Amino acid sequence: MEEAEIISIVGKSGAGKTTLLQILGTLDRPDSGTIRLKDMDVFGQKDRKLSAFRNKHIGFVFQFHQLLPEFTALENICIPAFIAGKSKADASKRAMELLGMLDLAERAEHKPSELSGGEQQRVAVARSLINDPAVVFADEPSGNLDSATAAALHQLFFRLRDELRQSFVIVTHNDELAAMTDRTLRITDGRIAL
Repeated sequence: MEEAEIISIVGKSGAGKTTLLQILGTLDRPDSGTIRLKDMDVFGQKDRKLSAFRNKHIGFVFQFHQLLPEFTALENICIPAFIAGKSKADASKRAMELLGMLDLAERAEHKPSELSGGEQQRVAVARSLINDPAVVFADEPSGNLDSATAAALHQLFFRLRDELRQSFVIVTHNDELAAMTDRTLRITDGRIAL
């Protein structure tokens, strides 16, 4: 994968797209083989070191935003930065920059229940970016959104690629999104079709 590249992973339900994404994101371990990220064999690391590596170098966006309901948008975004040991001031400053970039600065103190579905997903995107990851893995990020909000989220990924040089790997059933990405991988019966 290149810097500032967006790759889509497509295939029928049950083909293995999410499993592949979870292995690439180091959430699951493969039965065999290696994955190298930032010149490191990630599965050659013990769990604690792998967790720290994941927190620093990998971002995640899921179909359901996974925001913690008791925290504000700003606080939800800051959590990975706090885990990485960043100060509250530094984390809050970066989170507010991201909220501004995603047109959500005025929603910083709102809890998830006070945000629309599209706003919640943009907060999740900001959370995925807080530690400046090498790559963001997104699993059906627009699958729970209406078509207009989904299209806006898709455009956001490309804007972040261009402005932040951010790379994304996106599992999707959305043919329009897959057609826009830099590369598309098709999975059939657990295998990448070449």
